[in-house]
Amino acid sequence: MNLGDLTYSELEKYILSAGESKWRAKQIFSWIARGAASFEEMSDISKPLRMFLAQRFEIYLPQIVYKAVSKADGTVKYLMRMSDGNVIESVVMKYRHGYSICVSSQVGCAMGCTFCASTIGGKMRNLAPHEILGQLTAAARDLSVKISNIVVMGIGEPLDNYHNLMIFLYNVQNEFGVNIGFRHITVSTCGLVDRIRELAQENIPINLALSLHAADDETRRAIMPVAKRYTIAQTLEACDFYFETTHRRVSYEYALIGGVNNSKAHAKKLAELLRGRNCHVNLIRVNPIKEREVEKTSEQDAENFRAILEKHNITTTIRRTLGADIDASCGQLRAGHTEV
Repeated sequence: MNLGDLTYSELEKYILSAGESKWRAKQIFSWIARGAASFEEMSDISKPLRMFLAQRFEIYLPQIVYKAVSKADGTVKYLMRMSDGNVIESVVMKYRHGYSICVSSQVGCAMGCTFCASTIGGKMRNLAPHEILGQLTAAARDLSVKISNIVVMGIGEPLDNYHNLMIFLYNVQNEFGVNIGFRHITVSTCGLVDRIRELAQENIPINLALSLHAADDETRRAIMPVAKRYTIAQTLEACDFYFETTHRRVSYEYALIGGVNNSKAHAKKLAELLRGRNCHVNLIRVNPIKEREVEKTSEQDAENFRAILEKHNITTTIRRTLGADIDASCGQLRAGHTEV
């Protein structure tokens, strides 16, 4: 078992059962958060305790095998290899408020959205908690920066890896670890209704982003297979429950696809759908990927779409495209790279 897959309370109990003091757990947890790649790095831990841990656990920090830096905006994309040889991508973005990282939660994705590169090839497996956290620690080490915000919006459907996601979330916000508060974490989902409700009942103030991408079931089913399992009405009811339970405003992601969902009529339908909800809409001008024939929406059409939503008092942002020149934007991440 990887040491980074233990929760803090589990680690503390284990250390106490070994006859060590509680504060040793704090030290070890801190080393994991700093991205220790071996037990030998834990210099303030006694050698006998390090040997004791090494006999029972392993440590593995994802290995950076490819790194691309955007010439346009400084966004950094990493291809990281896990201990079994599988690879995923992570992206670090710099904003005025600090550094954010977009982490993956699975190797591949089973959701099948027609405009997304991450789902090509399907899902191989879930990422363990230490593999999700390891993306952050490996990137922070490489860039020598403090990352202050996390979006679980990379490869995979986070709520399809619910148990490991929750361990990661609780570990990453722990004061003895990375110590990134829940309010600085966003989890994105295609709309797994039962899991949205379960997440709401965790009663933690993380931000929820729903990949909506259509205002009617027929259009949504055509581009998102998950819509064949849950109607828009069921999905929005779950999001309303999330808001009522956590008091955290839900963001609705809407990828504008030329000729599919980006007309003024679609905007009016979306405005009617979201009318009266305390929410925020992120419009995304869909990014090109070589395996899919999707038409990018023009800047003017995106502005027209936003104007209609805002006319109906729906707070709307056209997401700034970061890292497009290195295929690091929304929908472009994949579990592999042609240059590796």
